[in-house]
Amino acid sequence: MANHVAEGEDLYAAGEAEASSLRKLYLRHEQLVIGGSAILAFFVVWEMIIRVGLVNPLFLSSPTLVVRAGYALFAEGDIWKDLRVSGTEFIVGYLLAAGVAIPLGLAVGWYRRLYFLLGPFIDALNAVPRVALLPIIIIWAGIGIWSKIVVVFLGAVIPMLINTFSGVKTTEERFLKVARSFGASEFKIFWSIVFPGTVPFIFTGLKYASGRALLGVVVGELYAATAGIGFLITVAGATFQTDKVFVGILIITITGLLMVEILNRIEHRFDEWRPKVGSAE
Repeated sequence: MANHVAEGEDLYAAGEAEASSLRKLYLRHEQLVIGGSAILAFFVVWEMIIRVGLVNPLFLSSPTLVVRAGYALFAEGDIWKDLRVSGTEFIVGYLLAAGVAIPLGLAVGWYRRLYFLLGPFIDALNAVPRVALLPIIIIWAGIGIWSKIVVVFLGAVIPMLINTFSGVKTTEERFLKVARSFGASEFKIFWSIVFPGTVPFIFTGLKYASGRALLGVVVGELYAATAGIGFLITVAGATFQTDKVFVGILIITITGLLMVEILNRIEHRFDEWRPKVGSAE
């Protein structure tokens, strides 16, 4: 009898341990489980709406039709040229924007007189919708790839610049006072305190600018282009190929999500490097 009780207690303990392990596994991946379930439910409902005939596929398509259209586009090979063109526009325009905005944002935030000089132009460019500049950009650069690169650059440069500038301006004054009291040079203060503290702002600008850059690619190609994902969306929409329109939208969405995830992973590498608020009293 005692042996049976002991065996029962062991089984109960093993069950408790297994349940605890599963609970920890769930908690570790809770966001993925809940988010993935929500996305799956969304696609199931979307598919059912089309299958039961509540909406004409001509106007909404369905997940299965979109997957088939995407498979056909990649199998035929025509979409590879569009991806290459849009990818080139995005990468070149985005990198040019980062190369200009980050150093300029640091300089404008650090040098007061430079801000007085360039501030009005930055504010004006931020206030003007980049779409409104498309006609003049196309007149200057034509309908080729460079007009879209300029649009991407203008869309991405301002978020990067403003966030970088804001990061410099929000540096805690007490850190600067302590460094100066120990005789640190301005260059040393900037490189060891201001710049590391600006890193999270820079990455926020980079992530926000990635969406603006993708928008610039699509809008530029919608307006005037002979190739690209935006051009694919335009042609498919004009011919009521809704499934291909959604393929283009899905490609842009996935690209944006990948960009943000890559930047998040890079940003995490700086967590131990930048100064911690409240670490010095």
